[in-house]
Amino acid sequence: MAGQLPEHFKCPISLEIMSDPVILQSGHTFDRSSIQRWLDAGHRTCPITKLPLPEHASLIPNHALRSLISNFAPISPLLHHPPPPQPETLIYTLTSPSSSSHSKFDSLRQLTQLANTDSLFRRRLTDSAVVPALLSCVDSVDDSLREKALSLLLNLSLDDDNKVGLVAEGVVGRVVAVLTAGPSDCRAVAATLLTSLAVVEVNKATIGAYPHAIEALVSLVRDGKGREKKEAATALYAICSFPDNRRRAVECGAVPVLLRSADSGLERSVEVLGVLAKCKEGREQMERFRWCVQILARVLINGTSRGVQYALLALNNLCCNSEATVLEAVKAGILEICLGLLHDDNEKVRRNSSCLIQVLRGNHGRMS
Repeated sequence: MAGQLPEHFKCPISLEIMSDPVILQSGHTFDRSSIQRWLDAGHRTCPITKLPLPEHASLIPNHALRSLISNFAPISPLLHHPPPPQPETLIYTLTSPSSSSHSKFDSLRQLTQLANTDSLFRRRLTDSAVVPALLSCVDSVDDSLREKALSLLLNLSLDDDNKVGLVAEGVVGRVVAVLTAGPSDCRAVAATLLTSLAVVEVNKATIGAYPHAIEALVSLVRDGKGREKKEAATALYAICSFPDNRRRAVECGAVPVLLRSADSGLERSVEVLGVLAKCKEGREQMERFRWCVQILARVLINGTSRGVQYALLALNNLCCNSEATVLEAVKAGILEICLGLLHDDNEKVRRNSSCLIQVLRGNHGRMS
């Protein structure tokens, strides 16, 4: 009958239409995901012939059959894409001791693809014990698996309803371990994950109090590469919006690290300095750093609108609490810079400049 679905389009194991047909050494064709699960389960025989297979069975793509299936699709109303694997099946692959790194990576890829397109699937995943499975991959010695698992955890964290649950399941500890000793790409994703989790206020407190969490981020700003530095500074900014964490960051040596990185062009560090200047400990450390005012002055001249805004915030807090800093700021020409910023397009820059001008003129006038 026209449009009848050919039987050889179906996988002998799943009985579904094959999306990625591969040939086993026995000569029979199976869908890749089905035969890989068969092999990962420890079977070393062909599912059809029951003949033994080599220890490391190879899977050869059946391009001809794949092309036939693709070409058949437009004319056959019977041909449908097979339903996606159930999350439980993919999660089992992640946790099974017999699963290869390749099959685990493929399961992570499929889970990520589904999570990217369906918020309901993300919620279903978090109810399917996926987090412990992902954390086991984060503990893997395979860096590609670690990064893929961290990326999926980041994806799941985008739903606010998941953020507290992820922290409760132990994500923070694994992330800190990656920040401390993981490869570069994993560290960047781990820092981004902390930023996402810190959107919820209670998580800010939990992350900040976790041993070595803030210290690891400060170290990454100091020693990391470009993307790592930026993501670590962003995470510090998010975490330090919680007041208690500002003191913790200062105690971890954040101020000199942030000032040096700001002077090297990492403007995200200026945003963190603007927040740390709100606490007494942060201001004291900035006052002790010899070139603090000069670095912030350079940001006012060369920075983006956001960088200028936070440099002004830091200078306002410093000058309101230290006459010595006022003298240094006047000497560095910050009063003249602020007068020019009164015409800036950004309303916050204009307002903060006006406040700083008043502080500088008032205090400097009294000292004169």
